[in-house]
Amino acid sequence: MKKTLTIIALSLTSLVTFAQQDAQFSMNMFNRLDVNPAYAGTNKALCATLFYRQQWTNFPGAPKTGLLSVDYGNILHGGVGLTVAQDQLGFDKTFAAKLAYSFHLPLGPGVLGLGLDAGMLQKSISGNFVAPDGSTSATGGTDMSIPWGGAKSTTYDVGLGFYYSTQKLYVGLSSSHLPEQSLTKSGATSTSVGTSTLSYPWSYDYKVARHYYVMAGYTFDLNQDFDLTPSILTKSDASSTQLDINLLAKWRKMVFVGASYRLSDAVVAIAGLEWKGFRFGYSYDVTTSTIKKYSNGTHEIMLGYCHKFVKPEKKHGHMNVRFL
Repeated sequence: MKKTLTIIALSLTSLVTFAQQDAQFSMNMFNRLDVNPAYAGTNKALCATLFYRQQWTNFPGAPKTGLLSVDYGNILHGGVGLTVAQDQLGFDKTFAAKLAYSFHLPLGPGVLGLGLDAGMLQKSISGNFVAPDGSTSATGGTDMSIPWGGAKSTTYDVGLGFYYSTQKLYVGLSSSHLPEQSLTKSGATSTSVGTSTLSYPWSYDYKVARHYYVMAGYTFDLNQDFDLTPSILTKSDASSTQLDINLLAKWRKMVFVGASYRLSDAVVAIAGLEWKGFRFGYSYDVTTSTIKKYSNGTHEIMLGYCHKFVKPEKKHGHMNVRFL
C-alpha cells in the first residue's frame, strides 16, 4: 500500500509543470472574473479591479502583465462583466478583451452562477527580435525565416463557467479558450545582397490551448476582529497542471495579510487594505524553482473599488379618517 501511494504521489508531481499560456496572478483570490465568467455580479455591486504584475525582476524578457476587470450585479437576472488584459513575454505579446454574462440562480443558502464570456484574442511578435548571435535586423541575421518586421494575428475566444457562493463559501469550475483556435500568419522577409533582392518566406502558427480552472475558498470567523480565508486555485491545460494554495487573514474587514504557495514555483507574501469600498494589495513572490538564480522575485500590485447601490426606502403614508 505504501509503495502504491508513493507511485501515485510521484505521478501527480510529474504532472505539475508551468507551461500554461494564460497569465497568472498571485492575488488570484481577487481575480476570479478573469478565469470564471460565472463570477460576474455575484457581489451585487459595481466593482473594478486593476492588476499589474512584473514577474522575475531583472530577468531579460521577463513577463509583464496588466489586467482590468469590471463587473456589475443585479441586472438581467444576474451580472455582467468586462476584462481587458495584456501579457508580454520577451518579444511575444498577447492582448485579450472579453464580455461576460452570468445568470444567477438561488440555490440553498447561496447563489449558483452560470456564466459565458466571449471576446477577442490577439497574438503578436514585435519586430525587435534579437537572434542568438546578437543581430537585430534582417540584414545582420542568420535566420531569415524569422518575421523581422513583426507578425500579428487575431481571433475570437469563448469561455464557460459555474460559480456557487454563500456568505462564507465559494466554489468555481470554468474553462477558457473553448474553440482552441490557431493563430496563423505568413509573409516574407526581403534583404538586399549586392544588386539583388532576396526574399525569405516565414510563417507564424500559435495553437491556443483550452484551459481549465477549479477554485474554492471558505471564510472562518475567528472572533469579532479577525477572520481567516483559506483558498485554492488549480489551473490546467490538460497537459500540465499548477496549484496555488492561499491563506488570507483579515482584521476588522479592513487590513489583510496572507501567504501563498505555488507548487514547485514560488512562495508568496501578500498584504493590503480595504477602506470604504477601496482595496489596495501588494504581493511579492520568492521564486523557488531553478530560475531563482537569475531572478529577484516577482512584484504584483492591485487596485480596486466596489460600490453597492442601495435602493431608497419606500415611504408609506396613511390618511386618518378623523381629518376627512
